[in-house]
Amino acid sequence: MNFQPFDRLPILEWAGWWDKTIERWHGEELPAAVTDRYDICQHFGLDMYKQYWISADRPACPKPVSHGAGLIESTEDYDRLLPALYPTRLVDEPWWRQRAQEQQGGTIALWFTVDGFFWFARSLLGIERHLYAFYDQPELMHRINSDLADWMLLIIDQVCSICAPDFMTFAEDMSYNNGPMLSKALFDEFMRPYYDRVIPAMRKRGIVPIIDSDGDITKPAYWFEAAGLKGILPLERQAGVDIAVLRDHHPKMAFIGHFDKMTMNKGESVMRAEFERLLPTAAKGGFLVSCDHQTPPGVSYQQYQTYLALFREYAEKAGAMSQKLAKTPPYGGA
Repeated sequence: MNFQPFDRLPILEWAGWWDKTIERWHGEELPAAVTDRYDICQHFGLDMYKQYWISADRPACPKPVSHGAGLIESTEDYDRLLPALYPTRLVDEPWWRQRAQEQQGGTIALWFTVDGFFWFARSLLGIERHLYAFYDQPELMHRINSDLADWMLLIIDQVCSICAPDFMTFAEDMSYNNGPMLSKALFDEFMRPYYDRVIPAMRKRGIVPIIDSDGDITKPAYWFEAAGLKGILPLERQAGVDIAVLRDHHPKMAFIGHFDKMTMNKGESVMRAEFERLLPTAAKGGFLVSCDHQTPPGVSYQQYQTYLALFREYAEKAGAMSQKLAKTPPYGGA
């Protein structure tokens, strides 16, 4: 990910699998006792990297009545909800200390996720009200994101008192198939100031900050990079994202994902063609191939095994190409 030569790509599944996918595989060849995400990784022989999603709400926080519904409508509602938000002691220290030992031993990559400055306000206000709030309730939007930034700085200190994770993701999901759901002007006003507060604390500790947004992130990739974000995932192919274009326009950004999950049940030749598409960019570094979201339940156990066999083949090919490229500067995005 630092654009240095490598022996092979990691074999990874960044987001795990749909529950329906695992249900299907349990009815095929996956042992019924193998249910934990990381046990499944070991079953398939994947490289291990472990995630901790740190939620900005407390266990007592109420849940929306339906998907997309909110919890608040006004500043007064937000004040009443505050006791259920921003836990001051969230880090599961035994979990982190165990992961720190694994990280130090070189057996895992370690990362964490927090709700981002688009995602969290949306979860509080609900999808529709959130989009209106950029115009109708700007003071509330700024207050939420300011409080969220303060909380992030607190949990970064807690995590880093134990170890420094390799990278982190801001969960944003602010793009879908037609691009971002807000303008650059709104991004700059309501999100950029809070990235500016939090990202330096991560960079100081060597943590790579990455944006997690579905959909077409081609346009906001420029905004993220200018805000100091160092990478993006999952680069959904169905939304029109093209890794070759992203690499050309963002030579120093890191990317994860982008293998078109819709090819995974279409046979070896189609999957091989997809790996061939990704190979030239992967060989230049700064790009970890993975399914461009969770492996869907339309993929059988045997089809997934074929995918992994091809993945291992192309992981080695990418490493061999990277070694050759290293002898012909300039290398990758360096």
